[in-house]
Amino acid sequence: MIQRSCETFRRLLRSECLAIPGAFNGLVGRSVAANGFKACYISGAAVSASQGVPDIGLVTLDHFCRVIKEVHISSGLPVLADADTGFGEGEMSAKTVWEYYNSGAAALHIEDQVFPKRCGHLDGKALIPAEDMIKKIEIAVNASRQCSNGEFIICARTDARGVIGIEETIRRAKLYVDAGADMIFPEGLASKEEFALVAKELKQYGSRGGPFLLANMTEFGKTPYISLEEFETMGYNCVIYPVSTLRIAMRAVDEFLKELKKSGTAEHKVPEMQTRQELYNLLQYTPSKEWYYPTPTKKD
Repeated sequence: MIQRSCETFRRLLRSECLAIPGAFNGLVGRSVAANGFKACYISGAAVSASQGVPDIGLVTLDHFCRVIKEVHISSGLPVLADADTGFGEGEMSAKTVWEYYNSGAAALHIEDQVFPKRCGHLDGKALIPAEDMIKKIEIAVNASRQCSNGEFIICARTDARGVIGIEETIRRAKLYVDAGADMIFPEGLASKEEFALVAKELKQYGSRGGPFLLANMTEFGKTPYISLEEFETMGYNCVIYPVSTLRIAMRAVDEFLKELKKSGTAEHKVPEMQTRQELYNLLQYTPSKEWYYPTPTKKD
């Protein structure tokens, strides 16, 4: 099932520009699948925030793997998962790939920030030397070959735009492709023109005809709002919406709690709630019938 998910994800990336919403737990993963999306993204920022901590590398490898397994099994979709800086030095890259693959991920991305890392759209980041990142990528690529015959996608994220500039983003991205990365994630770009330039420089680069390209369409960051169609025209293979579902959910939770504190009743918010039947439908659960694990939302 996992190997097939990796193969499916590669096929989808070749056929269209995928919109990949963030899913920070299995229920959100089910909703992503139920609404017709073809893959899920697991964001380090969203997983961290859902645990009540900031995105500074506090969440462990084991915890990420638990969320990956939840989302993959519940949704039935390929999962692209954030692996931050790889949970350690080069040697940990291999363990991270194996653990993510065995948990159900079809792809991961690792980044070239110094640990403890920061959100890619914040100032004050620092980069590790490109040579150190190359070593991590080479180890991760070798692990992918061992666990999945190379089908598990290794995506290299570079945060160079916010630290040095767009030229360094392109230079590092090419080095990472040369090291074997299947996909490039240029983080924190500040304009459509920068995204177009990176795509132009990378799309046919390397011996394999160019890497897959990932764009991050997060809110409240460095990147202006750009549509999926615009990214596709520029040559991107997928666009992640990493924290959008968590932000929507938490705004609703906060507004409900304010109302409950003020009025002492939940009645006024009932029309805004997901009904019991809607929840059961999402879970594919009928109370009078047996429910068999895992009953994924998306069936093969």
